Amino acid sequence: MKTLRTLAYSLTLLITFCGFTPTFDPDAVLGTWLNGTRRGHVQIYKQGDAYYGKIVWLREPNDPQTGKPKTDRKNSLAVLRNRPILGLDVMKGFMYDGKNVWEDGKIYNPEDGKEYSCKMTMRTPNILDVRGYIGISLLGNTQTWTRVK
Repeated sequence: MKTLRTLAYSLTLLITFCGFTPTFDPDAVLGTWLNGTRRGHVQIYKQGDAYYGKIVWLREPNDPQTGKPKTDRKNSLAVLRNRPILGLDVMKGFMYDGKNVWEDGKIYNPEDGKEYSCKMTMRTPNILDVRGYIGISLLGNTQTWTRVK
């Protein structure tokens, strides 16, 4: 009798969870994330319907050679090379595409001074895959970011 009750309970749970469709929150990506190199925090925020990100913390905020705040010295535009890295907007224009994916964005890498197409996929509430690429997503690199608590 106990086995039959356990089986009925298990079957009810299985049917309940198989029919469950998780709801996805477009704003789940908001917050502060430790980037894949573990050298910076990026705060993802929303303006209108789009998502953006800026550097809010650096492990090494000052240039060891000058002792002054690091600047965007590798930028291809000479006029932008003196702007500080800390506070720099590095992500722009992401749109929520459903199923915990944000696409059609751009990401700027101050380490090489280049901007890439980008998409973000949230694997768990605290793990975000950020894929920068040129042209098509197959030609790119993915970093795993973790939420800062």
